Amino acid sequence: MAGSYVSLARMAHVFVYGTLKRGQPNHKVLLDDTNGCATFQGQGHTVEPYPLVIAGEHNIPHLLNLPGRGHRVVGEIYTVDERMLRFLDEFEDCPAMYQRTWVRVAVLEWEGARSAPQGPPAADRTLQCFVYSTATYPPEWVHLPYHHNYDSLGQHGLRYNPRENR
Repeated sequence: MAGSYVSLARMAHVFVYGTLKRGQPNHKVLLDDTNGCATFQGQGHTVEPYPLVIAGEHNIPHLLNLPGRGHRVVGEIYTVDERMLRFLDEFEDCPAMYQRTWVRVAVLEWEGARSAPQGPPAADRTLQCFVYSTATYPPEWVHLPYHHNYDSLGQHGLRYNPRENR
């Protein structure tokens, strides 16, 4: 029992809002055990509004680190182990392209294990999660359309160009 508590203590919550969400082009990396462990816990949205833009030649979603602007961004909450967190840092080109920062997330739906040490958050609770946002971007990105929920095939018409095609 003590061993499982220690392993849970080393887990972190990560909020994903773009191509890592279920049904999106890069979700497969969260399912690959060789990258570490990632477990879907639920859905939520950022407590504060943020600008979520689709930018660059590959139409990549970026959460600009400008709290108070934009929309409350919808995404998914995962519990990840240290190995997956290290993998995600590399995958997200952290800290060059994205920076891993803390964000408060309001839980909309929770499917996580009820055996967690503190128990799952109630649907009206908030959770502190890591998020990959960016504070390093061209100034014109601030003027791009802001989205509240990313879908690579969304009505925005900006199709994501997967890494394997670049």
